[in-house]
Amino acid sequence: MGNCLDSSARVDSALGPHSNTGTSKTSNKTNISSAHSSLTILPYREKSTETLPTPRSEYEILSSPHVKAFSFSELRNATRNFRPDSLLGEGGFGYVFKGWIDEHSLTAAKPGSGMVIAVKKLKPEGFQGHKEWLTEVNYLGQLHHPNLVKLIGYCSEGDNRLLVYEFLPKGSLENHLFRRGPQPLPWATRIKVAIGAARGLFFLHDAKEQVIYRDFKASNILLDADFNAKLSDFGLAKAGPTGDRTHVSTQVMGTHGYAAPEYVATGRLTAKSDVYSFGVVLLELLSGHRAVEKTKNGVEQNLVDWAKPYLGDKRKLFRIMDTKLEGAYPQKGAYSAATLALQCLSTEPKVRPRMAEVLATLEQLQVPQNAAKHSQAGNQIVSDPVRKSPLRRNQSPINMTPSASPLVSHCQSPRAR
Repeated sequence: MGNCLDSSARVDSALGPHSNTGTSKTSNKTNISSAHSSLTILPYREKSTETLPTPRSEYEILSSPHVKAFSFSELRNATRNFRPDSLLGEGGFGYVFKGWIDEHSLTAAKPGSGMVIAVKKLKPEGFQGHKEWLTEVNYLGQLHHPNLVKLIGYCSEGDNRLLVYEFLPKGSLENHLFRRGPQPLPWATRIKVAIGAARGLFFLHDAKEQVIYRDFKASNILLDADFNAKLSDFGLAKAGPTGDRTHVSTQVMGTHGYAAPEYVATGRLTAKSDVYSFGVVLLELLSGHRAVEKTKNGVEQNLVDWAKPYLGDKRKLFRIMDTKLEGAYPQKGAYSAATLALQCLSTEPKVRPRMAEVLATLEQLQVPQNAAKHSQAGNQIVSDPVRKSPLRRNQSPINMTPSASPLVSHCQSPRAR
């Protein structure tokens, strides 16, 4: 049938509240998912001590000492019988509910006491749901890092498939960038989020048994109370190439606008595919616009195509910067971030930097607060009063050809603005 990018929705942002995406059906609560992007990445192998022996049997995966095997009744009690007022969101994977468990015994606790959790409940009819559910348990059951969401446990009882995560109160990055209402993210917070997400990707790429994330996008970046970023939704993760192989070949699945062009064209994935996706998200952080806007035509529909001509021009960069920032960002820092985004978005994979380089560049943009207060006027970009104000682009989702319905995606913000 040829390659296709999956537009089915996932329930991943449900680890946090108030995040929905317009790629799945919306409930009167929060829509939890956006289309997935499945890309397999080429691994970097260096310092990480994490080792993921493959292949592993389902029994071995579910016997992980790092996650708890919950019974269905335990999770039913923890979520108050999956009551509607506990619903955080709905997506292609299923539903995500808020629950409470005791921090020590991990047994159900009264609402408002103990530890808050997010429980994803798989729809039995979900296509390939069990496979992605198992993949998520496999990777998050073994990989532990401050910038990866924490998997607490799972439930595999009869036809029931559930996942239990830490609850992240700030929801998804997508929610904060594109949803109307909340205060716009200030420049320093955007850089902080970019750095946290980059650390998560670098950790995966740097593992001894490298992991290809394959689904890097704003809706899969969750935020804790202090806006520390954590990567979520590992249902499409893949092991990187081994031996003499230079790439991993797989069916093309993903979110339109985030997938690397060479992957879409050939189905061949390398770590540089993740780097491209990172470049798209960095561009979203700079511009405040979605990767794809269905309501636009031609070059304006695709954020990368629209913004690329401005990224390398200091005099024109203000045209794509998020107007919600109101000019409150350092000119040099914005240009450095734009230059980095341009490198990540190169059509030639070999030219793109590795995540180690991306992380190092972003960390240089994080200036001490006292230095940031220095001379605002000379260090900020202000829209030229003679020129037109920065270009605006209406936000709207677009998804690639439907494929398998992936596992879970936390609550995410609507893809229309």
